[in-house]
Amino acid sequence: MRRSLAAVGAATAVVLAATSCGLGATDAPTAVNGVPELEPGQQVSIVFESYNFGQAGAWTDTFNELIDEFQRTHPNIKVTAQKPQGNSANPATDTIPSLQSQLTAGSPPDVVQLGFSDLDFAVNQLGAAPLDDLVGKDEVQRNFDGARHPYAPTARTLGDWNGKTYGVPFVFSTPTLYFNADLLAAAGLDPAKPPTTWDEVAQAAHAVKERTGKDGAYVDCLTKAAKDWCFQSLVRSNGGRVISPDRKSLTFAEPPAVEAVQSMQSMVSSGAMPNRTQMQAVESFTRGEVGMILESSALQGTFLKGASGKWRLGAAAMPGFAGKPAVPTNSGAALFVFSQSPDKQRASWELMKFLTSEQAYTKVSSKIGYLPLRTGLVEDPNGLRDWAAKNPYLKPNLDQLAQMEPWVSMPGTSYLQIRDGMMEAVEASVFQGEDPVATLRSKQDEVSKLLEAGR
Repeated sequence: MRRSLAAVGAATAVVLAATSCGLGATDAPTAVNGVPELEPGQQVSIVFESYNFGQAGAWTDTFNELIDEFQRTHPNIKVTAQKPQGNSANPATDTIPSLQSQLTAGSPPDVVQLGFSDLDFAVNQLGAAPLDDLVGKDEVQRNFDGARHPYAPTARTLGDWNGKTYGVPFVFSTPTLYFNADLLAAAGLDPAKPPTTWDEVAQAAHAVKERTGKDGAYVDCLTKAAKDWCFQSLVRSNGGRVISPDRKSLTFAEPPAVEAVQSMQSMVSSGAMPNRTQMQAVESFTRGEVGMILESSALQGTFLKGASGKWRLGAAAMPGFAGKPAVPTNSGAALFVFSQSPDKQRASWELMKFLTSEQAYTKVSSKIGYLPLRTGLVEDPNGLRDWAAKNPYLKPNLDQLAQMEPWVSMPGTSYLQIRDGMMEAVEASVFQGEDPVATLRSKQDEVSKLLEAGR
């Protein structure tokens, strides 16, 4: 984790210098020259590494379909798609170790899908290529503008660092409250009026449990496996942050964060939330055994398949704390270039443009459930209009996009230990009954040393 890796190309390639600068610094990697266009008929082979290839069902099927379509329209570019090296239950957990291993061996994948929480490390330690330097800032912005439908303003800068675009935002969601409309109705609740606050969620969860015998609600923001994208949303919704705006100090043990954890702990201790792992909770909800779940829309396809002909799926915006607006953060990932070869870098850019095109988002959204970052597609009769009209599950995500705040990546070489340590403390508090005040404070003191050492 402490090894800084840089990708060094040929004379026309981008020279990437790994740096440990923080947000707002000015010594970002710079370019010698942009990479040239491919010659007509020039054959290039690239490797695309994505954690979606390690996930069964709609994810892998949809991505394979997209790669096949790209190769039909770009017959000179051969794409080898692979999942990250590793055997984690959640392939997204393997992304950084897999990339580090291949960089060390000198044979990194050319295009890599990385979570937004990896942004700082990917740029400043692993040497992700600045796209503005590879193909030109104007070209990058033209891709965001699109042929007809531009990226949502709050989404297009999520892969930026120090004023340059390093990652093109790709798959994306905000926290969505999915619910089993049949269970809510059986509990005497109105599915047309789902809970809007966490107090209401707890009340509805108790009603479901008492009147149907099923579990009430699960908040998939509270375990190490869930990472911290959704936890950041909970904390922001209560007026706090997990790290200071200047990125110099951790703040997840401050009162707003502690209060958010205490509210979730209370749901578990009162029986409103089952004590489950992330995977157990998702599987239970899919089977129709949980009334509500706060989850990424990446699971929407799974939920719809589980509900088909058995129970009715509903979706609502993320609840807020009483008297405070909900502040959704984003999950998901961006596409980064790690290739060291100019022709592979150009081919990688062509793939990235295709995967974030209007035609690609039509498939990614309708078949998986991710939010189409080219939001105009939902009004386009040749895009997603018909699908959106039949799928009300999209609306909460779209509505939340305007007030969304970015998932903040932790800084330094030990960012994973910091993030995971924080989430271990949250999980211990919520599901193991540890004192949130003492547990979060102790962990913050511990991982703050890693923050300081990693600067």
